[in-house]
Amino acid sequence: MNRRLPVADGAAVRRRAVELVREHRGAIAAVTIIQLLAALASVGIPRVLGSMVDLVTGAVDANTAGRLQGLIVVVIALAVGNAALTGCGEYLARVLGERVFAELRERLVGSAMHLPLSVVESAGTGDLLGRTGRDLDSIRNVVQRGVSQILVIVLTLLTIVAAAVITSPQLSPALIIPLLTILPAASWYLRYAVPAYRAMNAMWAEVDGVVAETADQAVTVDAHGLGARRNRILDRAMIEVWSTEQYALWLRIVLITALGLGSFAPVIAVVAWGAWLAGHGAVSLGAITTVSLYAVQLRTPVSEMTFWIDSLQTAGAAMSRIVGVELVAPDRQATSSTVTGRPPRVCGVSYAYLPGHDVLHDVDLELIPGERLAVVGPSGSGKSTLGRMLAGIHPPTRGRVTVGDGDGVDLTALTEDALHHEVALVTQEHHVFACSLADNLRLARTDATDAELERALEVVGAAEWARGLSDGLDTLVGAGGVQLTPGQAQQVALARIVLMDPATLVLDEATSLLDPSVARSAERSLDAVLAGRTVVAIAHRLDTAAAADRVAVVIDGRIVELGPHAELLAAGGEYARLWRAWVSG
Repeated sequence: MNRRLPVADGAAVRRRAVELVREHRGAIAAVTIIQLLAALASVGIPRVLGSMVDLVTGAVDANTAGRLQGLIVVVIALAVGNAALTGCGEYLARVLGERVFAELRERLVGSAMHLPLSVVESAGTGDLLGRTGRDLDSIRNVVQRGVSQILVIVLTLLTIVAAAVITSPQLSPALIIPLLTILPAASWYLRYAVPAYRAMNAMWAEVDGVVAETADQAVTVDAHGLGARRNRILDRAMIEVWSTEQYALWLRIVLITALGLGSFAPVIAVVAWGAWLAGHGAVSLGAITTVSLYAVQLRTPVSEMTFWIDSLQTAGAAMSRIVGVELVAPDRQATSSTVTGRPPRVCGVSYAYLPGHDVLHDVDLELIPGERLAVVGPSGSGKSTLGRMLAGIHPPTRGRVTVGDGDGVDLTALTEDALHHEVALVTQEHHVFACSLADNLRLARTDATDAELERALEVVGAAEWARGLSDGLDTLVGAGGVQLTPGQAQQVALARIVLMDPATLVLDEATSLLDPSVARSAERSLDAVLAGRTVVAIAHRLDTAAAADRVAVVIDGRIVELGPHAELLAAGGEYARLWRAWVSG
């Protein structure tokens, strides 16, 4: 059962936003000042045009033409200044946005990389993919362009309203009052849009997870005829997304309608109210012209506000999910960095994915240094869960998994680096990242030299094709670079294990999904990695068990038999029945 990663509340998101503002306060201040000057230049133009109207409608004398020409020069200067300041402010805001977005992305990736493995497995593929993909994209535009645009909108609105009040206190209520009608619509929208967007992002994450899991396990889906079932799961998720998208679209339509009316109303109100005031001699024609132009200027920021309010809600919902990744509590407290090199020891271990539903029951297991132990049992018996206990991925619900002599040290009390030197889990999943081959390998050990990387590739039989790459270790691989074959990708994953150099390896069918011809080559590479190490193999094929030093038979979460292959066959117990079924099948 998947459990989604936490979602941060509004207070946590605001705290994160305040941190970002504090970290970049200098750049934000510079952008704000430049955009404010640009807004002042913009609102200065209607003021000068109003003065020109008053000039030509008043008493004309010999100086009128010269004064009019001077005002025209001022208008041109203000227009040029506005364009220059706007361009400069936009440039600085884009640079700021790129820096902020890069920090958000790096912080999210860093948080995701250090999530407890038990949490990652519990959350499932879709939730984490959604947060590092769709959610991050949702805030990209707001951070990269929104910083500039929102500042322009806010500063333009404030300067226009202030300029209108200064120009004509009598006319300004006609501009301000209709503008205030937008606030109730925006408040209503925000009340319902935020939870709608959070739900929609979560549902899209579920869709992404279904698609990714189906694609990753396409061979298994085809082999077991699960295509129709996976399609039904995807259809159900898409129906939920579609319903939420329709609801969010209806909210946007209401907001757009309200803001559209709010952008036209000030123009009509100023002209009507200005005509009545002018008829009573309370305002001049120039003042009416100026404030009317201000009302027209309001239409652009109010219209753009529609887009950015909606974008802010989408980004806010995404941000709450991104910040939520940082709120995941660790599932262990590291207190030791000692590396013993001894195999793990299981003492009275029970484990439950859900409270009250144990899948392991009081398991005891003592590994012999250097041995190969095969763990076998029916599907769902708990053997893979036992493997994850031995690899330190899940802390046991009860009991201990330790390394070292005497009472030992709990695996879950080791630092991440120490744990990787004690034991590593090798599964059928392997990933090649979009970077150089060297960087792919250094994921296992950041301080590894080129010589050590080449030695690791040599151990797994990959040195020949690696040397044949155009730029050697510096060759870009993965998306956008050289596409490695499944066998080569498996060798890269195994070379990482060589660099980590763990004392114990837990194998969970590391080559089961590869093509048979590729699997044979990968198994040869794997044999080179296993040399001299204690190995626990979670065996779904009993030929693996036959070649092991000992076999542990897991039935219903308990080890019911333990011993060499021949002895267990002679005993005629559970293992003998499994073996006969395997041979006859």
